[in-house]
Amino acid sequence: MAGKTKTVKEAKGATLALHRRARFDYEVLARYDAGLMLLGTEVKSIREGKASLAEGYCRFQGDELWLYNVHIAPYGPARENHEPTRPRKLLLHRRELERLRQAMNEQPRTTVIPLRMYLYNGLIKVEIGLGRGRRQYDKRQAIKKRETDRDMQRAVRHAQR
Repeated sequence: MAGKTKTVKEAKGATLALHRRARFDYEVLARYDAGLMLLGTEVKSIREGKASLAEGYCRFQGDELWLYNVHIAPYGPARENHEPTRPRKLLLHRRELERLRQAMNEQPRTTVIPLRMYLYNGLIKVEIGLGRGRRQYDKRQAIKKRETDRDMQRAVRHAQR
């Protein structure tokens, strides 16, 4: 008997934190999965769901990519805790880092943003995206498209009854 096939979401792991606003504020051009250098208290706090990617962004420092402004709440039972918004190093392959750096240098208004934090085989990973900032009229078009799609779904459901 064949094993159960996994969907894309199941294969990527359980989501621990999500940056919901990112897909609205940015047009995501490419996605990468990155490891994250964390302290023990940070891991325990993230597993409790006390992480926020809302203000997060990534920036190069030398040849390394660092994650800034991601808030991970202090772990309650710990005696010595971590700083909640300290910079954290992202772990990517050299080729991926070069692709990101090249894309950021060539294209205007591009940035690297964290999209979601998830658990994969016991490790905490971050899905980062190369995003281009949307302008106000782009956001209005996205809202209009979403509403028309929603109206079409309602009409299809209503017609089936």
